[in-house]
Amino acid sequence: MLLNGLSGPLSSWGPFIEALGERTVVTFDAPGVGESPAPILPLSIAQLAGVAVSVLDEIGLDRVDVLGYSYGGAVAQQLAAHYPQRVHRLVLAATSCGVGSTLAGWETHDGLAILMSGIFRTNALSTWWRAMAVSTWSSIAFLGAISAPTLVVCGSEDRVTPLANSQVLAGRIPNATLIKLSEGHDLQQPDAAEKFAHVVEEFLAREPSGTSEHAEL
Repeated sequence: MLLNGLSGPLSSWGPFIEALGERTVVTFDAPGVGESPAPILPLSIAQLAGVAVSVLDEIGLDRVDVLGYSYGGAVAQQLAAHYPQRVHRLVLAATSCGVGSTLAGWETHDGLAILMSGIFRTNALSTWWRAMAVSTWSSIAFLGAISAPTLVVCGSEDRVTPLANSQVLAGRIPNATLIKLSEGHDLQQPDAAEKFAHVVEEFLAREPSGTSEHAEL
């Protein structure tokens, strides 16, 4: 299951899915994004995790590998912590723990560009609600309780969620693996997506080692 960024429609996963290989992929437009209608009231990160679970229920999948990119990484952390029986393996990409992160990054030019493009591409109110939900959310209290084997991926040139954020995640989630790619924040663009898919495939194919690992590609 792929959980997308702040305002990314499911079509933005195209290059990644194409590079991923022969796997069944589940993704969807979150409420207020892409083709999904806007919610009547704001949804919290916990509620968005509940939406993801309802998608799994609807299509009859009990347990899946979950990949959360950027904003979707927050939802993925919530999902793994509060619905552990639904998450087989976890991938957190270009994301952070929310409040308590080393650098939130939204004050940078890149961060503001992502937020503004989301407002103009989708329902502006829904995008604002989603931004506000993550601005008051934190996973620090429950990262140590995540039991799924976890891969943390970060672009070494990411100026929205810099490397320090991924190091916090990998350091607090038991036996997590940290991979640095020579990329920026956008791991969905074609060249980065190919590298990203490669490390995800390797992670999903191997047995958990039981120890923390770090690598740079």
